[in-house]
Amino acid sequence: MRLWVCFCIALGLCRLGRAEDKEKAHSQKTPGKDDLQDGTYRISSPQLTSEEKMSTHMPENLRCDACRAIAFQMQEYLSKAESKRSSMKQGEEMLSESDYIDALDKCCSQSWEKYGMMEADGEKRISGPGIEIKQQMSMMMTGGPWPAKLYQMCQSYLGEFGEDEIYEQYRSNKAHLEDFLCYDPGKVCSKQEEKKRARKKVQPSHNEL
Repeated sequence: MRLWVCFCIALGLCRLGRAEDKEKAHSQKTPGKDDLQDGTYRISSPQLTSEEKMSTHMPENLRCDACRAIAFQMQEYLSKAESKRSSMKQGEEMLSESDYIDALDKCCSQSWEKYGMMEADGEKRISGPGIEIKQQMSMMMTGGPWPAKLYQMCQSYLGEFGEDEIYEQYRSNKAHLEDFLCYDPGKVCSKQEEKKRARKKVQPSHNEL
């Protein structure tokens, strides 16, 4: 009887051990380059260059994203100002000169705390409201030098185009203020796309290798 009990206990332990081994084998995955051996992920913040840290100007490779962020915020501030005026003036939404100057000034003077830099597909990008960059397992660096750089770039647009022209472009096509500021010929995003196309032409094809 004792021998039979010992045999049953030994058999149960053996089956339990096999079940644990099977469960471990099922739960393990091959660690990738961003995985640690315990199954967690290694996420590091973007490394800043000296220009990105110290310069008051937005780095050239980030100017397109920054321009799109500023265009989005200008559109938001002007839209809110018009909505407020419409509710006060019985449907009249056209802003006075002092109103749109005030709205654009408030836009540039905001904290810009919702924007930051992240890495997506090996490239540094500005991300935030209106220009969210969808990247799995990435870290966005907010604060630091970015609010001051966005403020400076926003102010430069007010100086370059003027509040009158910006508001006129907004009124003519509210949804495409971004095109006027960023994508028209000679603007920062069109220049960046031209450089990318030029780099692709220079790179040798697989057949030439």
